[in-house]
Amino acid sequence: MDESILKKVRKIEIKARGLSQQMFSGEYHSAFKGRGMAFSEVREYQYGDDVRSIDWNVTARLAHPYVKVFEEERELTVMLLVDVSGSGRFGTHNQFKEELAAEVAATLAFSAIANNDKVGVLLFSDRVEKFIPPKKGRQHILRIIRELITFRPESNGTDISQALVYFSNMIKRRCTAFLLSDFYDSGYSDALKLVAGKHDMVALRLVDRREEQMSNLGLVKFYDPESGETLWVDTGDAAVRRAVDARMAHHARQTEATMQRYGIDMATMHTGEDFVKPLRALLDRRSS
Repeated sequence: MDESILKKVRKIEIKARGLSQQMFSGEYHSAFKGRGMAFSEVREYQYGDDVRSIDWNVTARLAHPYVKVFEEERELTVMLLVDVSGSGRFGTHNQFKEELAAEVAATLAFSAIANNDKVGVLLFSDRVEKFIPPKKGRQHILRIIRELITFRPESNGTDISQALVYFSNMIKRRCTAFLLSDFYDSGYSDALKLVAGKHDMVALRLVDRREEQMSNLGLVKFYDPESGETLWVDTGDAAVRRAVDARMAHHARQTEATMQRYGIDMATMHTGEDFVKPLRALLDRRSS
């Protein structure tokens, strides 16, 4: 592996592992439940126990009532669905959105393996770019981090619907899935509804502050990395800035409303800012 890439992987590993160990391991455990209840042991019947839990075979053998004890089946499969489209290569606060996605995904991955969960990744643009099946272990997580920081997609567009359908076809058993994107797409509502009914979905919206509020920079040439188009915009015109800001605010509200409609928890994170606060707030909401 190239020395510079190795340093980047190591840097993200140190930060992500520290965050997962110090802050998220407990919240992660309580926020994301296992698949169900698994048999643990039998014990003597106590007053108030549900008679339906009596183990009649053990009771008959020992001539005394015993009940079955169940515990939460903890092991999960965690899938990280990461948008690697062209809009991820944007950022005005010392970080691109794709770099923020790598840090957030790495932190979630280390939190998952600390809880003995499997982690898999699906990278998508307007097509499925790469699928890494769920596995456990540090080396597997380091591979995921390496892919996140070095991968270059074949396409620049965004098709969330296609990614969701592919994910649903590949992962049959219920899992926890994090969808990391700026959600600059439309027409994915039906696919989202289908997947949310089968899996525990969480949406992480990654944006830059300059996307939410345009600055007065005079006449600026904007480049759309997804379409390849360029456009001159007079950011010195207050009406233009208000129109762009209103459009972005409308998109944010629409995205949030879509997630609420299907019972999907969502957090918004900004480039160049600490993502711990919104992520912990999301975990706290799920744990309460």
